[in-house]
Amino acid sequence: MTVVYRFNNKDYKVDLKNGLDISISLRGDSSNVIAWDAELPKIEPYEKDGFVGKVSEGASVNFNNINFNPHSHITHTECVGHITKEVYSINKELKQFFFLAELITIAPEKYKDDFVISKRQLEYALKDKRPSALVIRTLPNLKEKLFQNYSNTNPAYLLEESALFLNEIGVEHLLIDLPSVDKEKDKGALLAHKAFWGLHTNIRKQATITEFVFVRNTILDGSYLLNLQVAPIENDASPSRPVLFSLREKEINIT
Repeated sequence: MTVVYRFNNKDYKVDLKNGLDISISLRGDSSNVIAWDAELPKIEPYEKDGFVGKVSEGASVNFNNINFNPHSHITHTECVGHITKEVYSINKELKQFFFLAELITIAPEKYKDDFVISKRQLEYALKDKRPSALVIRTLPNLKEKLFQNYSNTNPAYLLEESALFLNEIGVEHLLIDLPSVDKEKDKGALLAHKAFWGLHTNIRKQATITEFVFVRNTILDGSYLLNLQVAPIENDASPSRPVLFSLREKEINIT
């Protein structure tokens, strides 16, 4: 199915049958991605009064309980409620689901004892582009990202200046293949989260951060249509499934 979308006064053809899923699934075993010292997630049959919700054990249906933390175990999208005393739900604040997105690839650079994504790197990668959504793929981009335990590994992160820059150029939806846009152990500073959402200036309740994406190396940098959907859970964050669609500029028929 091909549809036409208009962005920045240009029409693009989009083939909705060929989406590029950049999410990491929840598996509920030792192969699951993990962060923040969380225990493994669990997917297991419901049991009560001798009933076991598993067809292979005699039940008529498979009926599983799932125990996980969206921030630790799966691709998730979060709103400003992640860092505020006020309660904001991603299910209520995310009201639009299609965006013009730019995919860029960055090798985090050395900064003191860390590796970071700097404002200079973002400026170079984006040039004059000002997308409403930005997807950042970091190097090295190995398949281990699908099942890595990031706890106590000090992964790369965004500098505060980088998040502030994205806020200033109008990026409202930031997607990244790391467990967080902030340093793993920063004593609760959360500088990048706060700068991106404008916590101390003009809070952007409509803005979102999606962490733990995985962008295959076969997906080229460039512009895409992004479909960003979250599970309907009233929480600061929810599991999400971002899907990219290639854009092709529509031919102009001259008669």
